Amino acid sequence: MISGSLLPLILAMALAPLMQAVITRTKSVMAGRVGPSLLQPYWDLRKLLLKGAVYSRTTSWVFQLGPTIGLASVIIALTLIPFGGFPALSAFSGDLVLIVYLMALGRFCTVVAALDTGSSFEGMGASREVTFSALAEPAFFLALAALARQTGYLSLNPVLAAVSTATWMRAAPMLGLTIAALTIVFLAENSRMPVDDPATHLELTMIHEVMVLDHSGPDFAMIQYSAALKMWLFATIIVGVVAPWHSGNRWIDTAVGLIGMLVLGIATGLIESSMARLRLLRIPQLMLVAILLSALALAL
Repeated sequence: MISGSLLPLILAMALAPLMQAVITRTKSVMAGRVGPSLLQPYWDLRKLLLKGAVYSRTTSWVFQLGPTIGLASVIIALTLIPFGGFPALSAFSGDLVLIVYLMALGRFCTVVAALDTGSSFEGMGASREVTFSALAEPAFFLALAALARQTGYLSLNPVLAAVSTATWMRAAPMLGLTIAALTIVFLAENSRMPVDDPATHLELTMIHEVMVLDHSGPDFAMIQYSAALKMWLFATIIVGVVAPWHSGNRWIDTAVGLIGMLVLGIATGLIESSMARLRLLRIPQLMLVAILLSALALAL
């Protein structure tokens, strides 16, 4: 049902590209460079929206519809995510399961659009994406199930509201395992190091980026924006568990949440600056670790 606030969705749609900019700026500072402006992702999106889209004659309506459905699925999922002291726009018992399915729907549309091009490179990227997501989704679902079992709720709104300092004191091992699993899923689902290198342009090593090589103009802008919103979604869940600040003042709690998102963005940049990309054969092993951590958290 719709009974919450629009603010979490507005913050996500306005600040999601900024989180990517924070990660890029952190990597630049660690490398001794100035780096691009924090507003660069917004200028890139504007530039893409002003361009025209080019479609191959081998593609069909599936290719053109993929970015739109992918963006719509992430936006709908964000309506189920609370932030700071403000509840989600929509919440109901069992929306944890819907969030997982909406993420899967967006990925499915991107993969099908890549296969519709008939490109061997994009088919290779789609194959890798599906392989790794088949391991990331169970880890994500089990982590949410562990949080639901600990708090006694099946909706993300009351789940994050129930996590507090007292909860950490009572169930620190379970929450620690859950955060570790969610962090691995966060890096994998958003194509970050050590799973994927978002800065590479080599087709043989790319996973996510190789699937969208044929997209251009507004379609590519929707894909880039969807990726930023998806990162914000996973980051919101992690920050909501790690920094359970419930002061009673919604604006203070929201400010603490924004600080947590900034810290997570900087931490992601530090991880990417200090780690190398794993070999493709090692990535499934990392995802299995996330599944085991989530399963252990659920058992505890």
